[in-house]
Amino acid sequence: MTTISPERIAQIEARLHELSALMATGDLAGDRFVAVSKEYAELEPVAEAAAAVRRLRQEAESLAYMTQESDAELRVMAEEELRDNKAALEAADRRLALALLPRDAADERAAMLEIRAGTGGDEAALFAGDLFRMYQRYAEKQGWRVELISASSSESGGFKEAIASVEGKGVFARLKFESGVHRVQRVPVTESGGRIHTSAATVAVLPEAEEVDVQIDEARDLRIDVYRSSGPGGQSVNTTDSAVRITHLPTGLVVIQQDEKSQHKNKAKALKVLRTRLYEAERERLASERSGTRKAMVGSGDRSERIRTYNFPQGRVTDHRINLTLHRLPEILEGEMDELVGALIAEDEAERLATLDA
Repeated sequence: MTTISPERIAQIEARLHELSALMATGDLAGDRFVAVSKEYAELEPVAEAAAAVRRLRQEAESLAYMTQESDAELRVMAEEELRDNKAALEAADRRLALALLPRDAADERAAMLEIRAGTGGDEAALFAGDLFRMYQRYAEKQGWRVELISASSSESGGFKEAIASVEGKGVFARLKFESGVHRVQRVPVTESGGRIHTSAATVAVLPEAEEVDVQIDEARDLRIDVYRSSGPGGQSVNTTDSAVRITHLPTGLVVIQQDEKSQHKNKAKALKVLRTRLYEAERERLASERSGTRKAMVGSGDRSERIRTYNFPQGRVTDHRINLTLHRLPEILEGEMDELVGALIAEDEAERLATLDA
């Protein structure tokens, strides 16, 4: 476990005091005020954690001195308090180390959730629908807002593909470990012999991009084709050129949007998806340059990686990356995902702390 030096703690507290003094002058304006305010907001919880460590270390020194007392009763009391102090100090050291870890700049962003049926035909599409509803219910419990961007329904009532925007505080931070292959084991409703089938669906969680993140020259970078929508959708389907296909010429990425009756709305949604995918591609490139081939214990984020199994006969969910099995399948499908998400976040934190210790 990394122990933060007293000098580093002093630096943190001095910087917070400096920022506070700057803000108190009233001389800051515009971008300078925004930058200082942002740094202060980010540093304040770190400084609070540092202050707790400093206080506990000072307390430990006093208690250690008291253990040398000639009075046996005082000595015993000091030894007991010192044991409690040690546990509290270890916890405070961990909180401070976590606070000092480099943050993913995308953690507080909204996310684009993409779910696609994999192997398993209609059963895979039904499972993709189950996953979408699971995330939708989890989002509701978190107070987030879910907007369906596009969906391709299967004849069985599931989804061949569903793309949604999830907006709220810390969305990407809590959902980013969901990317990968999710596998289901259950008896399909169409199976008369009672045999268990295995199907799969792929989940991708991408941080949503803002216009400033990805610069696109529509005239030079994009080819935009419009055509008549197909499939269910109302009176205007097959009568107006409302569907939009956008091709990003530099990368070859293609996004198709036809769920709205308005060509303008379809174009706006398609551009939103395109920006998000381009932003994620750049994030992955930069992350690869920084970390080389090393992968975190919670997974690489590779969407071809099998990450979790939902076993209906046994009522269990197993996350293979952290060897966690929960016998709470019905509750998890109802959006009770906090234990699962929390375990993944904790494993990621432990892995990053271990990297600091290495």
